Amino acid sequence: MELILFILVALAAVASALLVVVGKNPVYSVLFLVSAFFCLAVLYVMLGAPFIAALQVIVYAGAIMVLFLFVVMLLNLREPQSWDVTGQVRRWIGFTV
Repeated sequence: MELILFILVALAAVASALLVVVGKNPVYSVLFLVSAFFCLAVLYVMLGAPFIAALQVIVYAGAIMVLFLFVVMLLNLREPQSWDVTGQVRRWIGFTV
């Protein structure tokens, strides 16, 4: 039972971490990062470290994610930025560098 719960929570953590990286909307990426932090807190509880899990939820999922979400909403990324309008050559040069 515990192994099945561990596998489910670990898969949810990995999936939400991947969705943070590949997400196009920054608000959704921040929310997926919060879910990854909660999955990590559940894994800490399963390892027998409830204090670390509480710190994870209070410090990271609480304070830092509110700050990230505030900054993302403050930037208002609706209009295309100047660095988004680059050619394919510049993208490949940046990728190789």
